[in-house]
Amino acid sequence: MSPLRVGVIGLGEVAQVVHLPILESLPDLYQVTAVCDISATLRKVAGDRYGIPRRYADVGEMVADAPLDCVLVLNSDEYHTTSTVAALDAGLHVLVEKPMCLAPREAEEIIEARDRSGRVVMVGYMRRFAPAFEEAKARLSQLGRINFVRVHDIIGRNQLMIDQTARVVRPDDIPQAAMEDRWGRGSALVEEALGPVDPVLGGVYRLLCGLGSHDLSAMRELVGRPRRVAAARQWRDGGYVAAMLEYDDYVAVYETGVDDQVRFDAHLEVFGDAAELRVQYDTPYIRHFPTTLVVKETVGDGYRESVFRPHLKDPYTRELEHFHEAVTGAGVVKTTPEDYVADMELFIQIIRAIERGDG
Repeated sequence: MSPLRVGVIGLGEVAQVVHLPILESLPDLYQVTAVCDISATLRKVAGDRYGIPRRYADVGEMVADAPLDCVLVLNSDEYHTTSTVAALDAGLHVLVEKPMCLAPREAEEIIEARDRSGRVVMVGYMRRFAPAFEEAKARLSQLGRINFVRVHDIIGRNQLMIDQTARVVRPDDIPQAAMEDRWGRGSALVEEALGPVDPVLGGVYRLLCGLGSHDLSAMRELVGRPRRVAAARQWRDGGYVAAMLEYDDYVAVYETGVDDQVRFDAHLEVFGDAAELRVQYDTPYIRHFPTTLVVKETVGDGYRESVFRPHLKDPYTRELEHFHEAVTGAGVVKTTPEDYVADMELFIQIIRAIERGDG
């Protein structure tokens, strides 16, 4: 089978550090045929570096003109929906980075476009493809009764780690009008999702849609969707968030925030009576830093801790392999648009709990 001809929409940090290098490492699966970005600088840098002949400033022009099978939508969140729908209407399959979109109406538009096109749409939740996460899922039934779940994601700003390990081109040729359009579009979509809210809560929602979507999506796959948000708080002008999520006979605690530490501490823990599972993530911007599974258990009179590293293949590579399988009919999409909708509903519930001061 010939490699899928892929177009990359958005050539910022994640494309430069992650997606383009991985696509280059998978020549049997993908051939990057076209790139698209509003920045002429980024089009030239990426196009020259990877020998990509077709370079576009406009998504609509690219999907209408370039010979493509699929696209990766990696541009700013505010434009995910228009880019995804344009690609679907052009008959292309889509892998769209999280968050898939910012407002429920946008999710409906994407699902309708997918259904009328008959093409694949997959949301980029790479943490759920980590071998250690999949190993935790396989072991969960051995845990017995679940008593407590902890979802923790306190990280340093991504740029702190990226700048030490990679060269990223940050262009200065984005027109001011384009930046203002992005900011205005983002504010309008947040208000569409939440109604009129304090700007701090709008920022909390954007944090949940971004960083939080990884955490809560993985939590849902592992232990299911909570019945309700029992309590939630934000502080430091929305820089930190904590929520208590209620299940039938236990609770999950979610905590997140971003600081200036040069470290990445994200983990998901499930506690049983005599054992617990902990999936520990490191920064995805340094490839092959392994995600690990830590198993702590009491056996007879003894206690032991075991660390498992099922594979050194990074989650982004596994995600792109899964997308290829879904497009070619060798697999089914796990991270669907409907799956993202469940996350967005949870984000909104957390915002409402903060507004009410529940707890």
